Amino acid sequence: MSEHLSLNEQILEPLKKTFVGKDEIIDLMGIALVGGENLFLLGPPGTAKSALVNALGKRLHGVTFDYLLTRFTEPNELFGPFDIRKLRDGDLVTNTEGMLPEADLVFLDELLNANSAILNSLLMVLNERVFRRGRETRQLPTLMVVGASNHLPEDESLAALFDRFLLRVRCDNVEHEQLEDVLRAGWELESASDTAGQVTTQQIRELQSSLANVDISTIRSDYVDLIQRLRHAGMAISDRRAVKYQRLVAASALLCGRMQAQPSDLWVLRYTWDVEEQREVLETLVNDWIAEQTAESAETDAHPRSRCKQEVDPEQLARDLERLQAALEGDVDPKNLGYLRDQVSILAGRCEWVTDSVPREQLQNRLQRLWDKLDT
Repeated sequence: MSEHLSLNEQILEPLKKTFVGKDEIIDLMGIALVGGENLFLLGPPGTAKSALVNALGKRLHGVTFDYLLTRFTEPNELFGPFDIRKLRDGDLVTNTEGMLPEADLVFLDELLNANSAILNSLLMVLNERVFRRGRETRQLPTLMVVGASNHLPEDESLAALFDRFLLRVRCDNVEHEQLEDVLRAGWELESASDTAGQVTTQQIRELQSSLANVDISTIRSDYVDLIQRLRHAGMAISDRRAVKYQRLVAASALLCGRMQAQPSDLWVLRYTWDVEEQREVLETLVNDWIAEQTAESAETDAHPRSRCKQEVDPEQLARDLERLQAALEGDVDPKNLGYLRDQVSILAGRCEWVTDSVPREQLQNRLQRLWDKLDT
């Protein structure tokens, strides 16, 4: 099947040239698209989130629906009003023309503003690709839903909504040294008219259908081992999510032109965090595991995103150490000591990757104090 190659060459790579500094997000959009799952972007307004989804839709010749949710958003604003003509005949039928139920790609900005009036309908869209209203039920053509917010869910009622987005990634403003390139690309995007791609939404649906043909049996025991490691480190991975993650693993294989999964395809698990504090720890665990599995046999056809990152943000590492230090203040439940030791050990490994010797030494001193605290 050649669609996976065209998706990379005709869609994803051109998007990376247009949207400077968004390679990571574009790769994850490709995984979510082929895997038929949803992607959550965490970051401030003005970071090209909506533009990315709309540009992808144009290149796929698909229909895109995007909407900014508020606490007062009503179902009609997303799904359409009742058809007045049919309402006169006593039929409650929704007029969905130009609305979410007819879209191939959906972008919901400020997703976590969703209120109870639209929550149940959204959950069915996200999980089952079904729109249900009264006695009306219809299957949706939705390939992927991208949600965005500048914060994570704080209300328990929104936890189920957030849980439907298997992949989570930050979307921030670019670094200072990339700003000039962003300005140039943004200016060219305003006047660009050629967004023709050679992959259609129908071909994406065929790719999604072929996921079941990807052989993941050869890495299933490895996958179980990694899931157990992540759970032991405190990641709340339910059985339901563990099952669905396999679609993302298969999507990684397909995008590399393979019908068999390999250990490096488990890189997608880096992006399954629930809170920001887990990001660095999760990345370390997954990277270390992939390095162990591929140490003796280099994978020449691995997904580029599977390459382990060796650069570490010392400030993020310091924040993680502060979090652990706060957890060790006062009386610590003996049941939590093993978990805390694992966390300190993971962060100790991350410290070794800090290239600047001054912050590395400072971080190592703080780590030693944490070890001393654990040993008392």
